[in-house]
Amino acid sequence: MNWPALVILVAAVALYSKGLMGAKRRDIHWPLWNSFAFFVLGLGSFAALSFGFPGTYSHDLRWAFTLKVTSYLFVVPLLIGLGKPLTLARQTLGPVGAARVEAVLRHRLVRMLSNTLVAALLGLAMFTLFLTPFFYVLRTNPAADVILTLLVPVMGLLMTVPIMEDGAGRTGSLIVVEFIFVFIELLADAVPGVLMRLSPGILDGATSVLGNQPAWFPSPLRDQQLAGDLMWFLAETVDLPLIILMFVRFSRSDKHEAKSFDDLSDEEIEAMNRAHLGQGGRSLD
Repeated sequence: MNWPALVILVAAVALYSKGLMGAKRRDIHWPLWNSFAFFVLGLGSFAALSFGFPGTYSHDLRWAFTLKVTSYLFVVPLLIGLGKPLTLARQTLGPVGAARVEAVLRHRLVRMLSNTLVAALLGLAMFTLFLTPFFYVLRTNPAADVILTLLVPVMGLLMTVPIMEDGAGRTGSLIVVEFIFVFIELLADAVPGVLMRLSPGILDGATSVLGNQPAWFPSPLRDQQLAGDLMWFLAETVDLPLIILMFVRFSRSDKHEAKSFDDLSDEEIEAMNRAHLGQGGRSLD
């Protein structure tokens, strides 16, 4: 039994259910789709990864371990984000609770992890470990399994959910910069997967099959190649929705900025021009 995963599941179900009950008490209509996305798609995928085939064989198969960890970091947070847990918390916790949520989101660590450049570097750093003998330790050490189960999904949520739910107030120029970083991540995440797929040797040093394994188990080299294929595919596929999200966010931000300029009076526009040109209170004539 994967007890850390069970603890995360129970805590997530309890917190989101509490939010749904709070929405009902406040007569807030919460879309059924958001609840379905959170419980079935988000937590359901987490449970399948933790207690299903990937969780059972992740200690023995490189590709099963890669599928589990990569999905913990990218897929599960993206699906949970569709449930809009931050929006639910803001609407149901009251002024004090909402203020606490905002305080957490403004924390330096959360802001750092939700930065697309930091997310790209963290993902690349973790996947680079898969190209070293440390990959074997991550797969087989029980303590490492507990740490990965607890930290990787949380890190993925901190990277993904604020980007999905808190993009409305960002300027168009900042969104363009984030888009560039996400595109760089799209290219960088492919490198470890490609290297695992094309390497002629066993990168983690475990060249022999441990114990009595089923006959259908692939050879160590084929196992590594499958792991590289999965890492490459998942890392590239999950970045595409984020890029689409940024396109949509940029379009909304551009419309919002255009409307804000349309609402300005001639005097306000002239004052902005003077400030921009550094002329202070002098006339433009």
